[in-house]
Amino acid sequence: MIAVLKNGVTKEQAESVILWLKNQGVDVHVSEGKYQTVLGLIGDTRRIDEELLGSLEIVETVKRVSEPYKSVNRKFHPDDTIIDIGGIKIGGGNFQIIAGPCSVESREQLCGIAQEICKTGAGLLRGGAFKPRTSPYDFQGLKVEGLDLLVEAKKLTGMPIVTEIMNANHLPYFENVDVIQVGARNMQNFELLKELGKTDKIILLKRGLANTIKEWLMSAEYIMAGGNEKIILCERGIRTYETYTRNTLDLSAIPVIKELTHLPIIVDPSHATGVARYVKPMAIAAAAAGADGLMIEVHNDPSNALCDGAQSLTPAQFADVAQAVEKVRSVI
Repeated sequence: MIAVLKNGVTKEQAESVILWLKNQGVDVHVSEGKYQTVLGLIGDTRRIDEELLGSLEIVETVKRVSEPYKSVNRKFHPDDTIIDIGGIKIGGGNFQIIAGPCSVESREQLCGIAQEICKTGAGLLRGGAFKPRTSPYDFQGLKVEGLDLLVEAKKLTGMPIVTEIMNANHLPYFENVDVIQVGARNMQNFELLKELGKTDKIILLKRGLANTIKEWLMSAEYIMAGGNEKIILCERGIRTYETYTRNTLDLSAIPVIKELTHLPIIVDPSHATGVARYVKPMAIAAAAAGADGLMIEVHNDPSNALCDGAQSLTPAQFADVAQAVEKVRSVI
């Protein structure tokens, strides 16, 4: 249920209604927009007298929300959420490119790539320290050493860092990480999501391999239910019957997400296609469709990469993609 307060309502009046609602046994999410304040009632709202609430002098409208996700719902929060990462903003018209290698392999590799991409369009640096791999025999990442190298690259370039978490027990290691990524395989790791909801970290939540948008938003709801509202959604392709690309990039998810939630959405064309030469057209298409950003894999030597070399761009190719995306955004 949501209650929209009238313009000109004082802080004291709003707090009085909020206290009354909480005494009815529900939590209240307050969203203060430019022109109105929206109260989102979360919990068992059956005991709330809708007519009584609507009759209050300061209340403009009351309506019930049928969707199971509440906090991430745009009805609860009409204005776009803008995620501020040390001055770098995503959402609400702010566009950023997150770039870097699939996995951190060495100091020279990571710092070299970081120095290149920060000059040509990347706002944030990505790199995997803990790597989930389909085969137990594949490179699993440098783990804590990889996190240390990411922090070193951040000091060198000034770019905030993004890296994936595999286990809630690893959270103490992520103290200096700016954005914690939840990968596709962990999208419905609800115990992990609950723990991340207790943190003050920005969470980048990737869509699962074959999950619906509703399931994706419910995973974001898990994080927000814990108190953490700093979430970026990432469309990375879903598994379909098509095998020519690694996954099928669902660009239609962008306008759907924009309609359903206030959270920003970025697109990962690298994991979606699995083929480097398809990254540029899909990145351009994602930008044209209204995405708030991109996540692109970049490696200084893709043919010898320890992870996902086939989908990685060289720094020069990345510069070309970033330039093309900027041209498209300037038009739309």
